[in-house]
Amino acid sequence: MVLLFDQFHLPEDVFEIVFATEQQKIVARMLFEEFKENGWVMGKTEMSLFANRIHDGTSVEIEEPIGPVSRKKKIRISYNKRQFYDRILTPMKAMGMVDYDLYKKKYLISEKFVDALKKISLMWRKELEQAKLG
Repeated sequence: MVLLFDQFHLPEDVFEIVFATEQQKIVARMLFEEFKENGWVMGKTEMSLFANRIHDGTSVEIEEPIGPVSRKKKIRISYNKRQFYDRILTPMKAMGMVDYDLYKKKYLISEKFVDALKKISLMWRKELEQAKLG
C-alpha cells in the first residue's frame, strides 16, 4: 500500500489518504463504524456477515459537501466480497489499522498504524541526519 498525500491539503478523513477510490473510502468507513458498534472487536462470523451485507448491497448515508456546507445523502453501495477482503481488510491489516488475533480468531481495531507512521518518520529523520553528516 502506498500513501500519497499533500501535507498542505490534508483531508479531514484518514480514509481519504489511505484508500484510492471513493467507494473504498466509504466501505472502509462502514467497516470502522461496524467495529465501533461491536465494541472494536469482530469475529470471523461478524466480518463475513458484514462482507455479505455489502456484497448484496446496502444503503448508507454520506455527507456531500456543497460549497461551505454539507448535506447528508443516502446512497446504495455494493462491493464485491472478495474485493472487500483484498482491497479493504487486507491493506488495513498490513498497515496496522486492524489486527487479527489468531488464538481468539477475532479482528480488532489497532493502534499499530500510528506506531508504523512514527517509525517511518524516524527513518526519514535518520536519512536526513546521515545526509547532513556525509
